[in-house]
Amino acid sequence: MLFLGTHTPKLDDKGRIFLPAKFRPRLEDGLVITRGQEHCLYVYPLAEFERIATEMTTGTTTTSRDVRDYQRVFLSGASDEVPDKQGRVTIPPVLRDYAGLSAECTVIGAGNRVEVWDSAAWTTYLSQAEPAFAERSEEVVPGLI
Repeated sequence: MLFLGTHTPKLDDKGRIFLPAKFRPRLEDGLVITRGQEHCLYVYPLAEFERIATEMTTGTTTTSRDVRDYQRVFLSGASDEVPDKQGRVTIPPVLRDYAGLSAECTVIGAGNRVEVWDSAAWTTYLSQAEPAFAERSEEVVPGLI
């Protein structure tokens, strides 16, 4: 199952967010929230995060500073969580700060992961990225045209 679509849940005063109902079955047994690119948060099902972390740490060399830096930032911010019975998950303060989350959030499906954005940041990002997407004629993803 791929995560798809755009949703706009609110972040409550305790730092919790309702996961979109259609995402809950894949996340109900546990998930990991971590820093993502463009100052959003990545949310992975626990098994997918474990696969990525294992690949990241066994398929690379720690002699590269860039690799070490990326692993440190990605893994040090990771927080394993289990949604409550209502489908809420708590986003730790360090991750809320990293993503600049306010009450207004946008949650998007991004294939193998969910992304959590501050709604204003998402609107800005999308307004900048959509024109290039609409004009793209060369192959960006190998095998897709």
